[in-house]
Amino acid sequence: METIIQTQTAGNKTWLWLGVPIILLIGVIALFLFTNGAGLHVEPAAPVEALQFERTILRPGVIELRVRNTSPQEITIAQVVINDAVWQFSASPSNVMPRLGEAVVTLKYPWTHAAAYNIALLSSNAIAFRTEIPVAAETATPTGGTLLSFTLIGLYVGVIPVLLGMLWLPALKRLGARALMFLMALTAGLLIYLGIDATSEALEIAGELGGAFQGVGLVGIGVVATFMLLDAITRRQIGVGRGESAQRLTLALMIAIGIGLHNLGEGLAIGAAYSVGAAALGTFLVIGFIIQNITEGLGIIAPVLRDKPALSYLAGLGLIGGVPAIVGAWVGGLSFSQPLAVVFLAIGAGAVFEVAYEIAKLIQKETAKHPLPLTLFAGVTTGMLMLYVTGLLIK
Repeated sequence: METIIQTQTAGNKTWLWLGVPIILLIGVIALFLFTNGAGLHVEPAAPVEALQFERTILRPGVIELRVRNTSPQEITIAQVVINDAVWQFSASPSNVMPRLGEAVVTLKYPWTHAAAYNIALLSSNAIAFRTEIPVAAETATPTGGTLLSFTLIGLYVGVIPVLLGMLWLPALKRLGARALMFLMALTAGLLIYLGIDATSEALEIAGELGGAFQGVGLVGIGVVATFMLLDAITRRQIGVGRGESAQRLTLALMIAIGIGLHNLGEGLAIGAAYSVGAAALGTFLVIGFIIQNITEGLGIIAPVLRDKPALSYLAGLGLIGGVPAIVGAWVGGLSFSQPLAVVFLAIGAGAVFEVAYEIAKLIQKETAKHPLPLTLFAGVTTGMLMLYVTGLLIK
């Protein structure tokens, strides 16, 4: 009994010492605020205002602008100018937006299909926030037809090419040890390039976010957290005493997951292109990703070339790698969100980097006795060049 009381007392003291710095910190902040910023209260020369355009929706005779206040102060939308003409508007829930608050600005405007429009929202401080509609087209709405269309796009981009790439399995099983090592290195090259590409796209979109969202930090959290989580899962599975064959099957699963998360980002890009009426861009993206993603199927099967996985297991891997493109097309086409796109792309980048790391560990293990540096160089370089060349169709 005495031991229990001593333990409780020690625990209370621990919590006390943990809480003291926090209480003192609150006191310091209160003192700073009470003294009006230590007496250095300086008004800015001009109002610090920032407004982010998150989505533009076009319906017959109506333009909707979904905006968010990313400045450190409240913003009042006072006026809207479209193509140099002042236009009446309504704002919901209000034209007064608190910090990080959202509003939907609605313009009853007789826009013309395929025309271009420049829109400026003016705050009560006469600060203009501008956006552009390069090619006006009615925004897709979540109907059964549009969901089916985006599902088919996801199938064309993700599921079908990944499964087709996996059909190389019987032919690749006939290759020798050096060729198998080349394929593993090629897979690593594919994944490294996909990770770099996803990170670049995430940073590009993050640059468009308001300062309050700290887009670069959001990318960093997504990449690092995903990498560490998948690494922890992989280490735990290896630690339960699984055989080498089971470990290779697990690696193939991790590759499929990483590729699937990357394809989620691809679906977002395609859906967003169609949602703003850029049909030609969407078509090029679909064709380019179909060509590119057949190599992803090759990457999934590379670790299991020595094994005899069940056909159902292989089919499952293909679906894991491809189906997220459907979900991405839904999200991008029907409710595209820049912060969400940054998170998805960062998660995809972290996933493929982690899987590339696992492949590198497997390659190191396989080449411990018989190093093949030139084979590894050729494989990694070829994998990256393959995606670079197919990317020329997309970029």
